[in-house]
Amino acid sequence: MSTAEQLIESRISANHFDTSRRLADGEIEALIRLATKAPSAVNLQNWKFVAVRSDAAKARLLPHAYGQQKVADAAVTFIVCGTLEPHLTLPRSLQPSLDAGLIDAATFDGWVGAARSMYQDNPAFQRDEAIRSASLAAMTLMHAAQARGLVSGPMIGFDPAGVAREFGLAPTDVPAMLVTVGYAAPGNWPQKPRRPVADVLVFA
Repeated sequence: MSTAEQLIESRISANHFDTSRRLADGEIEALIRLATKAPSAVNLQNWKFVAVRSDAAKARLLPHAYGQQKVADAAVTFIVCGTLEPHLTLPRSLQPSLDAGLIDAATFDGWVGAARSMYQDNPAFQRDEAIRSASLAAMTLMHAAQARGLVSGPMIGFDPAGVAREFGLAPTDVPAMLVTVGYAAPGNWPQKPRRPVADVLVFA
């Protein structure tokens, strides 16, 4: 079994964290660097992360997470956002690929034009794309944490509007989920059994 398979097989959604162990800012930055390796449509990279790691910031987040103690106990809770208006930020996201010769000018212009056509006048599609990109980044973040001996837990039990106000998010930032990350404390469940593949797979 490969290392990647072992990580997937062993990953849990943690609820209990060792409150005595913190993560340095450099460790948090390393996790997000890996999270940004997630795929996104035409390399939009339409995501944003807020690392809630100080005691004061955790106290501000707690009521907007409906009092769930794990956001205070984890070393860091990430507010994982997708961002709207990706057609406006795509040129900056693609420029390094153009500079490195990975794509040519025609591809650059084609992707920018396609993004403008798809998203500019379609707020619903913008939001759908924001949630997709944030979700892919969040899963990549959780695998990165697992690879570094940490545990994590995705959370949808929070007030997105309250979180946005509390942490000064831009109108274009869509909080998709919270992801708690830290060192495990006793009491976490092992990975729970999954439905049989035959129940969820259809061959066509």
